[in-house]
Amino acid sequence: MTHENAKIIADYLLSQIEQEYATTKRVLEAVPSDNTEYKPSEKCMSGLGLATHIAVAEAFFLRGVVNGKLEWKPLEFATPAEAVKYFEETIPGLIAQARALPAEKLLQNLELGPMSMPALDFLSLNLRHAVHHRGQLSAYLRPMGAKVPSIYGPSGDTPKAAAH
Repeated sequence: MTHENAKIIADYLLSQIEQEYATTKRVLEAVPSDNTEYKPSEKCMSGLGLATHIAVAEAFFLRGVVNGKLEWKPLEFATPAEAVKYFEETIPGLIAQARALPAEKLLQNLELGPMSMPALDFLSLNLRHAVHHRGQLSAYLRPMGAKVPSIYGPSGDTPKAAAH
């Protein structure tokens, strides 16, 4: 892959990550603080655990790309609001830092367990990972007593735009 192509792909992926950020933030904000331990089965994370995972993992992937090394730093939040605050305070800055990276850094291999691939590929993995877990969390919301926000259009809990 050429350096020019790496920058083009990174710009595209980061634009997608930035666009999905707003949607993910809405889903995180919808997690009710009075039912954070809900989980659909014993094999699943709790609502708060999943919200935490989403916020921390997004920062993990972006920070890894920026720093050239993936290092998991587990965090625990006591409330959904803490996860939202971390997400708001962390992700936009990391997106901006990733946008400023030179192509050489985007093409540098990073390792995660048995995986070794260019940093650019971890931007794609970040996007897929975030959307996957956000979908899980959105399915938790109604059983938790919350409303599902608009994701890619109105949900059953959001009003549809008036017909013209």
